Amino acid sequence: MKQIRTASLLYSPPVQRSSTRIAILIVFVGLLVLLVTVIAPRSSKHSAAPRAAGHRSIRVTPTPKTTTGRQAKDLKPGPNLAPGSNPAVLPSDVLIADEGNNRLQLVNPQGNIVWQFPQPGDLAPGQTFLRPDDAFFTPNGKDIIATEETDQVISLISVAQHRIIWRYGHPGLPGSSPGYVSNPDDALMMPNGDVITADIKNCNILLIGPGSHVPLATIGITDPYCYHQPPYRWASPNGAFPLTNGNYLITEIDGDWVDELNIATGKVLWSTHPPGFTYPSDTNQVGPNRYLSVDYTKPGAVEEFTKHGRLLWRFAPTGANALNHPSLCAPIPTNGDILCNDDHNDRIIVIDPRTDKIVWQYGHTGVAGTAPGYLSGPDGCDLAPPYSLLMTHASTMGLPGRLAPGTVLGVPAGSSSASTG
Repeated sequence: MKQIRTASLLYSPPVQRSSTRIAILIVFVGLLVLLVTVIAPRSSKHSAAPRAAGHRSIRVTPTPKTTTGRQAKDLKPGPNLAPGSNPAVLPSDVLIADEGNNRLQLVNPQGNIVWQFPQPGDLAPGQTFLRPDDAFFTPNGKDIIATEETDQVISLISVAQHRIIWRYGHPGLPGSSPGYVSNPDDALMMPNGDVITADIKNCNILLIGPGSHVPLATIGITDPYCYHQPPYRWASPNGAFPLTNGNYLITEIDGDWVDELNIATGKVLWSTHPPGFTYPSDTNQVGPNRYLSVDYTKPGAVEEFTKHGRLLWRFAPTGANALNHPSLCAPIPTNGDILCNDDHNDRIIVIDPRTDKIVWQYGHTGVAGTAPGYLSGPDGCDLAPPYSLLMTHASTMGLPGRLAPGTVLGVPAGSSSASTG
């Protein structure tokens, strides 16, 4: 209709030509204004300058995300990953306890840092956060529990608030009295808020109630002389990880021991040796009668074995990919690959046990640093929810039951539960 009217105006008699031209000009300007009004907002939205590739603010509050299906296949490795890394092997971001750099980082499968603690202003005046050696998401996925083993504290950190919301222990002061720890390792939070940790140099397993500053219970006596007599004594325990049957898997350094413990009764069901290890660390469960541990030495090794000590799989490469004091490996629940921190090699890796190949790596092998893509002695890792260790085990995680504060479990009848040190 507009085309027909325009044509009739163009071919008006000469006496009307001047007014006709004005009318045409008015119509043309009106159409131009209409087009600019309708199209301009769309054009400005799509023409916004893109962010630099790989650039993301470190100080963000993430809702830990998952990466599956077609999205995972489309991921491309960023410049912070080692050559040959495949981001699709990870279902979510990776939490790293970067011990030598006194920080926690959340790194996505492409190798970008999406969250970091602490940032300027995160710590209260006089507060420290030193040498975090292990860190795990809590069962609700909102907080992170971290052990600062050599600084003698356990810290609970709010991901959203960027602050420490609870602490157990006294920074820089080891001890065995209530409220103190001596090299705590692998603190884990249960769904009810209780915390379990291996208190290495006190030679026991410690249970702490939600928000408390005194023990709920200890399993084993508090004693500086560690040797294998569980549950009465423990030979330098360095991990207490949940099993799917409600019990816990305790790793003892001295003597190369792994034990299944019922924390409600304090009873040990079995003990075994990870085959050929000299320094077992952070043993956890892969499947029925299948357990995963690492040998914290150089060259290091990763093994899967049964409760009878029968070797099922071993990863102990030599040469450029040799492990150097790995301290924790855990199965990735979506594909059977294994996430590990290779401490003295300054890297976090994913191993494909079907090919015995490293298929993802963050960190430069044997080169410590603080810049993106670098780590310094990382000593702990976890997947972001819902694939995190404690969220995966939340439905079957055993609880201590009703205990009077200060209860000592695992002590034979008639024995003294007091420290002999």
